[in-house]
Amino acid sequence: MRLQNFGGIPFWRDVRVLRAAVQVASAVVAIGLVYFFIRNVLNAADERGLSLGFDFLDQEAGFPISDSVLPYDESKSFLYAFFAGVANTLKVALLGIVLATTLGIVIGVSRLSPNWLVRTISSVYIEIFRNVPLLVQLFFWLFGVLLLLPLVHDSIEWPGPIFFSNRGIFSVWGGPSAYLSPWLMTIGGGLALAIVTRLAMGRLQLRLRRPTYPNLAALLIFLIVGIVGWFSMPASPIVKEVPVLGRLNFEGGLRLTPEFLALMIGLVLYTATFIAEIVRSGIQSVQRGQVEAAEALGLKELEVMRLVVFPQALRVIIPPLISQHLNLAKNSSLALAIGYPDLFGISRIMINQAGRAVPIFLMLMGAYLAISLTLAIIGNIYNRYAQIGER
Repeated sequence: MRLQNFGGIPFWRDVRVLRAAVQVASAVVAIGLVYFFIRNVLNAADERGLSLGFDFLDQEAGFPISDSVLPYDESKSFLYAFFAGVANTLKVALLGIVLATTLGIVIGVSRLSPNWLVRTISSVYIEIFRNVPLLVQLFFWLFGVLLLLPLVHDSIEWPGPIFFSNRGIFSVWGGPSAYLSPWLMTIGGGLALAIVTRLAMGRLQLRLRRPTYPNLAALLIFLIVGIVGWFSMPASPIVKEVPVLGRLNFEGGLRLTPEFLALMIGLVLYTATFIAEIVRSGIQSVQRGQVEAAEALGLKELEVMRLVVFPQALRVIIPPLISQHLNLAKNSSLALAIGYPDLFGISRIMINQAGRAVPIFLMLMGAYLAISLTLAIIGNIYNRYAQIGER
């Protein structure tokens, strides 16, 4: 008696059985390779007397970080120093994504401008910055521009005041006062009230079948609560900090180091070229008849772009745009070459100080993976929202 499945086909010829067998075999091979790799690493570490544990993370780091988002000193632990690197990388990635996307949209739209000069300048910009390696651009902005600015005592002063020197850019900034926390609590209450207002006005709009402007109402509620809360405080929640020239450098206010500026300028200008081409191709994917119909209705050029073309182009623009955001976040690791203390740079110092290369590289890969997956998830959520809006 032959073994057969319910369809009358011998199980060794059933496509479903064969697929399952291949998958099981592939999984066994993959697990075996991972086991073989881990076993070799552990054996090699034991032979060399290297520890693969994470017990060093609570030890004192003992090294400075020149530019840190988080408050930091040398007495902090290795774990705190690692999170300081994560914060610096997030600062570069998030700010770079916003600036590169904005610039890329402007350049991409300019590439399609009927004005010859605007179109040519945009094309030249893309061809130059897209075809020069990013690392070369970073070195150019740091050593060829920013470090050639005047010395601190001969700084260039702009109204504000804003000071430009080879030590960075210094400007007026706001520092927290004792009333910042109560005001932030008020802002949180205003946000909750705005959300409730948005939901209530949205339901009222469906019931009345006429516009009640729920988004505008929620925004007004949030702004009113924030403004009233600000002026109801005994003193300003944020105090003005003006940079003052000391013996060696400016003190107080906002400081943007040359390394940070070079990294941001290079990443933004380089990534914006690819985003510009994505935007241009997305706009050109919209059928010409859509534009002609909008113009026939009397819409102006900017209104056609904002109300008709761009919403339809988003379904083509967003997926590759997410990839460029991820590339920008990963390309920020080139900060090591110009001395900016990002996640990768601080991890290298931790390896030299603690001598734990494998655990630190595992933490490094996990951090970059978490950052990339988070950005991808946010982008995919917005992509689904934009696709639904197209229906």
